Amino acid sequence: MSENQNNPNNQWMDNPQLAGLDKEKLKMLQRLADQGMNKSQSDMLPFLMSAATKGKENGIHFSSDEINAIIEVMKVGKSPKEAARLDKIVSLMKMMKH
Repeated sequence: MSENQNNPNNQWMDNPQLAGLDKEKLKMLQRLADQGMNKSQSDMLPFLMSAATKGKENGIHFSSDEINAIIEVMKVGKSPKEAARLDKIVSLMKMMKH
């Protein structure tokens, strides 16, 4: 049994789609998940943009495949409305990146 199974909030980390992801990246994602849990939709985009900047400053970069896998894992168990909201946030982030 992995340590993530002891905490239901961490079970997403055991998703097979994330099996190849570096453990440091997973730890960073868990910290983000914990910090972002109570953020409103309007606060989420600035929060994620700030987190992305901090990650880059610390030398943590995610490939497109890693990002896509993370997004798909985040959608597991979400309602269609919540999944659509997540897609919208991702689209906004991609637009801001260019």
